Amino acid sequence: MTLADRRTLAAAGVAALVLSLLASAPAHAVDLLANVVPGAKTELTVKTQILIIMTLLGLLPIMVMMMTSFTRFVIVLSLLRQALGLQQGLPNRVITGVALILTLLVMRPIGDQVWQDAFVPYDQDKIGLQQALKIAEQPISRFMLAQTSKSALKQIAHLAGEDNVAKPADHAFTVKLAAFVLSELKTAFQIGCLLFIPFLIIDLVVSSVLMAMGMMMLSPLVISLPFKLLLFVLVDGWTLTVNTLVTSIQAY
Repeated sequence: MTLADRRTLAAAGVAALVLSLLASAPAHAVDLLANVVPGAKTELTVKTQILIIMTLLGLLPIMVMMMTSFTRFVIVLSLLRQALGLQQGLPNRVITGVALILTLLVMRPIGDQVWQDAFVPYDQDKIGLQQALKIAEQPISRFMLAQTSKSALKQIAHLAGEDNVAKPADHAFTVKLAAFVLSELKTAFQIGCLLFIPFLIIDLVVSSVLMAMGMMMLSPLVISLPFKLLLFVLVDGWTLTVNTLVTSIQAY
């Protein structure tokens, strides 16, 4: 795997360090298992490090979904598909693929930072695994806090018993993660609601016309679908949707 390929994978942000460790594992497997890495400054044993890495790899899909903007993107795109009435015409794989590509685009700066600040020093035996993970956590936490609403963070902190924490950054990582997920769900439904409105109006107009013409046995969805697709194409809907999703990410 080349450096460019690794950096592309690292653009996922959260999984950047884990993927990088996996990519470099074959070259250092013998040294790690023999525990003869020269100059390695680590606070954990080799067996513990391998256990942590393998555990993180098993949680990789959940990490990508819950700790990045992937959740927001896939929910909005799913609601858009439902608003258009394309449940069968737009497969789940397409929705997931588009959401993943947008996630890679948005999370690329974080992935680059994790690569340079966490993985490179760890690969050069300058820091240990525990310190590398702590360094990798910092840009991810900043990203999550930038997207997290104060009300969600306050609620989760109260449930976790961290009401007296002075700064949001001082909260435990699990608290920030839970608040981030709640905020992402709220934001996704807000954007999805705005996307639903114009298509809902078309459905109402078509239903009213069919009722006035006495064609009650004809499904309004059959008539409204071409009009909704035409409207979506005329306003360049995909470009507007992608632009809205990407620009909805707050600067961090």
